[in-house]
Amino acid sequence: MEFAKDEYMKKRARDSDPPRARSRSSDRAASPADGFSFTVMKLLLSCSLRPPTRPAACRFVAQVTPRTSMSGLPPVRKDRIITELPRCFTKEAALHTNESFHNKVKTACQDERTGGAGFAVCKVIVMGDVAVGKTCLINRFCRDTFDRSYKATIGVDFEMERFEVLGVPFSLQLWDTAGQERFKCIASTYYRGAQAMIIVFDVNNASSLLRVRQWLDDAMKENDPSSMLLFLVGTKKDLRVRAFAVILSRSSGSPVQTGVLPQSADQVSEIEQEAIRLAEEIRAEYWAVSALSGQSVKEFFFRVASLTFEAAVLAELERNESRPASDIVRITNDSSSPGAKRKSRRSSCCQ
Repeated sequence: MEFAKDEYMKKRARDSDPPRARSRSSDRAASPADGFSFTVMKLLLSCSLRPPTRPAACRFVAQVTPRTSMSGLPPVRKDRIITELPRCFTKEAALHTNESFHNKVKTACQDERTGGAGFAVCKVIVMGDVAVGKTCLINRFCRDTFDRSYKATIGVDFEMERFEVLGVPFSLQLWDTAGQERFKCIASTYYRGAQAMIIVFDVNNASSLLRVRQWLDDAMKENDPSSMLLFLVGTKKDLRVRAFAVILSRSSGSPVQTGVLPQSADQVSEIEQEAIRLAEEIRAEYWAVSALSGQSVKEFFFRVASLTFEAAVLAELERNESRPASDIVRITNDSSSPGAKRKSRRSSCCQ
């Protein structure tokens, strides 16, 4: 670079001299090669004086590329880390009332022996009648939003949520199925292979609870009841609170707001008690939530993730324990093995 700069300055000095001061060698006509060398020296000089910059494309990529973990997936959110088993909603209708994870599960996670359960994706089906709040329930947990405008689900939709349970990555694939009768044949094709089933009903609508068994029968046609977790979820719990407020306002003589009012508090309580009895019969866990206020929504999905993770780890450990010894290959340095004897014979015969 310094040599090119010196040559360029000498060239400018010769050009600025008068014709009589030039040497005879400079009186010859300029050739195209001189022009080319002059252009190259100019370019080199400009490059040496300009500070190095990063290409614009590289800068753009560096700004928009998200941070990822070593596995290629985005890191688990801090509010999706589970270290303890969440409690059930009511002990009257729960899959189990243990206060912590199974001891085998905790030991396997500490020793990193979860096997296929680690990085597993469990399929969870969300089903129920039309307008009971299935989509709002999923959106409240996944996006922390609530859309007051009703939009019926066409066919199926799904959301992926990643967790970290006892230090092990785990994912839930939430399938939102349509409740309309015309889409039932389409939605039923996605029931197969589910590890958990969430049947949603409206705690203010008794007819939605009566059709829970029908939804359960449709799901059991494609799955094994012994290998699937069931959850019975009553939504729109906030309307039950409004029902109590309406009854109190009527009894006190204060004006009542107009509009579509929920059923009476006694009827809502009867529906909830009937839902708990039904959950006990079908061996499901009962929850009552509100997608509008977000009450018990996060706790419910954390419970679903924890129980499905626990079941997956226990199933993986059971498969490993039941595996025959002939399928396990052991590598040892024992010279008494048949392979070592054959190797010693070959070495002795070649000597």
